[in-house]
Amino acid sequence: MAKFAARHAPAATTRLEFDDLALGIWPTWWNRLHEQGVLALHLPGRVGGDEAGLLELAVAVEEAGRGLLPGPFLSTVLASSVVDRLAAGPAHDDLLARFAGGATGACATTASGLTARRADADGPAGQGWLVSGTTVPVLGALSAQVAVLGAGVPGAVVSGAHGGSIWFTVAEGQLEALGRERRDGVDLTRDLGVLTLDDVLIGDEQVLRGGEEDVRAVAAVLFGAEAVGLARWCQETGLAYAKVREQFGRTIGSFQAIKHKCARLFVELELMTASVWDAAVAAGPGDDQFALASASAGVLSLAGAVDLALETVTLLGGIGYTWEHDVHLYWRRAMSLASLLGPAQRREQRLGELARTTTRSAEVQLSREADGLRDEVAGLLARAVALAPPERQAFLAGHGLVAPHYPRPYGRGADAAAQVVIAQEFARAGLAMISTTVGEWALPTILAHGTDAQRDRFVLPTLRGELTWCQFFSEPEAGSDLASLATRADRAEGGWVLNGQKVWTSSAIEADWGICLARTDPAAPKHQGLSYFLVDTRSPGLEVRPLREANGSYLFNEVFFTDVFVPDDLLVGQPGDGWRLARTTLGNERVSMGTGLSAPPPRLAALAEAAGAGHDPAVLAGLARLVARQGAQEALAARALIRRLSGLQPGAEGSVLKLTAAANALDASRTVLGWHGPEAAAIDGPGGAAALKYLSVPAMLIGGGTAEIQLNVIGERVLGLPRSS
Repeated sequence: MAKFAARHAPAATTRLEFDDLALGIWPTWWNRLHEQGVLALHLPGRVGGDEAGLLELAVAVEEAGRGLLPGPFLSTVLASSVVDRLAAGPAHDDLLARFAGGATGACATTASGLTARRADADGPAGQGWLVSGTTVPVLGALSAQVAVLGAGVPGAVVSGAHGGSIWFTVAEGQLEALGRERRDGVDLTRDLGVLTLDDVLIGDEQVLRGGEEDVRAVAAVLFGAEAVGLARWCQETGLAYAKVREQFGRTIGSFQAIKHKCARLFVELELMTASVWDAAVAAGPGDDQFALASASAGVLSLAGAVDLALETVTLLGGIGYTWEHDVHLYWRRAMSLASLLGPAQRREQRLGELARTTTRSAEVQLSREADGLRDEVAGLLARAVALAPPERQAFLAGHGLVAPHYPRPYGRGADAAAQVVIAQEFARAGLAMISTTVGEWALPTILAHGTDAQRDRFVLPTLRGELTWCQFFSEPEAGSDLASLATRADRAEGGWVLNGQKVWTSSAIEADWGICLARTDPAAPKHQGLSYFLVDTRSPGLEVRPLREANGSYLFNEVFFTDVFVPDDLLVGQPGDGWRLARTTLGNERVSMGTGLSAPPPRLAALAEAAGAGHDPAVLAGLARLVARQGAQEALAARALIRRLSGLQPGAEGSVLKLTAAANALDASRTVLGWHGPEAAAIDGPGGAAALKYLSVPAMLIGGGTAEIQLNVIGERVLGLPRSS
């Protein structure tokens, strides 16, 4: 599709055809598109289609949008997809065959403007419907050979109507007899018009078996897919410009403000992509799942594409606001898509209402080769459920189920697929997978770089819950710049003597052991003079002082080392290996929260209900935005997992997830706080938990690197922008 658009519809050619396109004249390449099978990609084999499905069609639509393919492609595949999904009889198979043969189509997204009444209300069934009125603007209305329209049914819901409206097809001479009027479209590359019906008889065989929300769900996926393509072109165009445009003797991409802007646009694009992908994946059985996922995609992607296009205009500066630059054509199309799917407030309210009753519950599907492991794990977990928590953890550790990705005898050497199976069985058993918290950072390093004695001493006892860990890394003058730490480790007989201060150490007052970076060679470059120690928190000279946080709790601590002795056998690796060991990461990580396998966060809808505001339209709108972004984050994590299961190299998902997790937590806690109103002013009232949650947000925003640090990482390591000087 990318090559087709570039070959047949370059922007310069499209600009020359604005007038013809607005009149509904087909592009000269339309038959070539049909000959390549794109129009029949998603249709059933019985009508000449390829049976690929909505997901594959969404890929094609995305690339068509990225190439600004003009003409009736989107309107046609939307109409054929709706007919395919809602077909009610043989007459619709005939229409699908016409679509597979290259016929063009149009599809309204609302029944507004048309009304229907039974042709003979007092007569026998099967007389059909009389439809009158004028539609709202419909994409492709002038170029279409087949139209899908909706009409409201006044009064009580009548047999044959779905949700107070009927949806039907119009083709052949009947469509030609309708009044068609051109409307000047914001999008200059496609036709837009209204259709007028005056007591047109619609036979019952023309009526589809669905209602407006069914149509809009399909439209949300395909409009969303094109919006992602538009946004991708904008993001790539703005990024390329930032890499070559010079100001003050430097490329503007080296300026932090521009770098962060490019990174944020990329993050939004990744979330939009994941959201639309999730909706397309959900388009199988289970209409409630498809309704929720498609509504989320509509809320996030359409407004997101409009905003991203405008941000690209401003990133390009004055040149971006000229008629000659193509960016406004993408901006215009994104605006048109967002408008055609209906008012944003309605989309948000619909998603908010769906979120009150439905939770997205997608599960990664694996081959049946995993059944043996699944049965074994299910049997072990059935035994574990009956045990008290301490005994349960020891039991699970003994069977390699606390850290199944660890090598035997500590785990099961489970690859990513096996970890998915185990996580799924934990969920089915109603058990949370056990976390050793900081132990999940300490133990992989000990396993990879420690001695046999260190492994024997620390790994299994930690997995059994007998030892807990904290991390002595951050210092008052060395937070994100970890290599600048100043805590000293000086050689002594039989070991090392540590002096210095650590800060922001979570759970240090409860932990048994800590992993500690200290400087063993002050003369070496700062990354090369560090060593990695295992420190007993009960060592003489080690003082832990709890730090009270703004929320009143004591998660963090500052820790003082005064002549703390650490024996040689608690040095991991060799002196000077500390930086390398501290960076032990993805190869030893478990498939965890970042991949969407852990228990999901509390349902946002339940929090709205708890605040007593679950039916408030303003609350539903806020709920919709939160659900859309949370769902996109979970879908992005699922994509990362599928990439890993498929043996592909990691993509940019990890960097994006680190940033979005904190941002979404902030948005959610702030929004939930607002739902409680005056009750959130009292800690001891129903809004107290929301207030405390919001007061705890800084720990997530700062821990693991601030948003600004993450944006720098994305800008430089993912997008290839130059480092700031």
